[in-house]
Amino acid sequence: MELTLPAIAVLALTTGIGAVALGRLGTAAGRPAAFGFAAGAAAGFGGPLLFMVPLGFCTFAPEASTTDLVLGYLLMASGAALALRVGWSVIDPVAAKARAKSSDSTTHGVFKGHPFLPWVLLSPTLVILAMFLYWPAARTITLSTQLTRLGAPQSVDVCVTNFTELVGPSRPWLAFVILIVTTALFVGSGYLARQADANLQRYGGYLGSAAVASVLYLLYLLWSTAYRPVYLVTMIISAGTVLVGLAISIGIAYLAYQPIRGAGIYRTLLIWPYAISPPIAGLIFFVIFDPSNGIIEHWLGFVGIDLPNYRQNAQLAQGVVIIASVWKTLGYNLLFYIAGLQTVPGDQLEAAELDGASSWQRFRYVVLPALSPITFFLIVTNLTYAFFDTFGTIDYLTAGGPAGQTSVAMYEVYRVAIPGRDLGRGAAQSMILFLGVVALTLWQFRSTGKKVSYGN
Repeated sequence: MELTLPAIAVLALTTGIGAVALGRLGTAAGRPAAFGFAAGAAAGFGGPLLFMVPLGFCTFAPEASTTDLVLGYLLMASGAALALRVGWSVIDPVAAKARAKSSDSTTHGVFKGHPFLPWVLLSPTLVILAMFLYWPAARTITLSTQLTRLGAPQSVDVCVTNFTELVGPSRPWLAFVILIVTTALFVGSGYLARQADANLQRYGGYLGSAAVASVLYLLYLLWSTAYRPVYLVTMIISAGTVLVGLAISIGIAYLAYQPIRGAGIYRTLLIWPYAISPPIAGLIFFVIFDPSNGIIEHWLGFVGIDLPNYRQNAQLAQGVVIIASVWKTLGYNLLFYIAGLQTVPGDQLEAAELDGASSWQRFRYVVLPALSPITFFLIVTNLTYAFFDTFGTIDYLTAGGPAGQTSVAMYEVYRVAIPGRDLGRGAAQSMILFLGVVALTLWQFRSTGKKVSYGN
């Protein structure tokens, strides 16, 4: 590990910013000024080391490329921001009062016995988590910084090359313009969201949605020409699976919840597809849409219509994958929506009907708001499914074809790491996918989660 002048300059800058920022906050909170300055300096200095020490400051090596250097700056800034955020939550007087109030009103359980006995009881679970979750995760991080071939006895450290080779904007000036527009949209959205006027808050929501769309387009521009199609295909299939799946699920659940004879059997049959694994769903739809001997081809043959070969058409292949994924998640979504419909206040529906509200108006203004907590939960779980669990469906249905037009990010990880035998690049892509899902989930909790009504 060798500290170069750029790395030292960044450490000095983050240390100074942290000392000033938390020093002022500590003074405002009534703490000694020296405490705030010391905590801020420690956070500003230690945060960047969180990422740079494992990498050995390799992004600042003399032979590092400009992309490596920029990524190093971003990693150090992110580490400093994370450490300062933790220090901020500790020193912030408002947060301290909230924690004190929570601790006063919350009664915690007390374990009576030897203090090591809980750890003994938890040890089987902790061992399993360490073996099958934490160690593989740590190994993946290590592999992402190496040139490792499947079956090769040795590996070579390549710093962040596996990551930076995925980045390569073909039009940097356009990416810079979109970055400025995105920043302006986020700032404007935050400003309008803090206003008292409901109309301004609504416009702030529109700006926030535009900012998210701008971020997605910015990411599209930043990826290299080789990885850009993977990103685009992932967004198309994931958005189609979630939006189409939830729309169909809530409609069918609303109809299935109506008082009809044999409703219990009918609802059970609707939920059954959830018990089928994603690979089996891929096999089922392979049999249905096979252009040579498929069920639909057989039916259409009676009317003289030829079914197009979806394996040779990108749009058809993506549509078939979306249909199969929607069918697979349909039972899961229906299970929650049918349970949620039982909590819809019947008196509100009766009052709306007496006021002359149509069926659609009752559904729009009474049922949907009551189902917002379940819908928010299903958005998160369906996105997780779309990003990770569609692998089995795609593998059996299209194998990523035609020409990679159904190769989502998760399938691309497998394609690069196993058939391509490049574990380092596969691990790097899996880390990018993981960070993307985490970022998207956090954004959902900060935006959509605030609009959820829990009936309070």
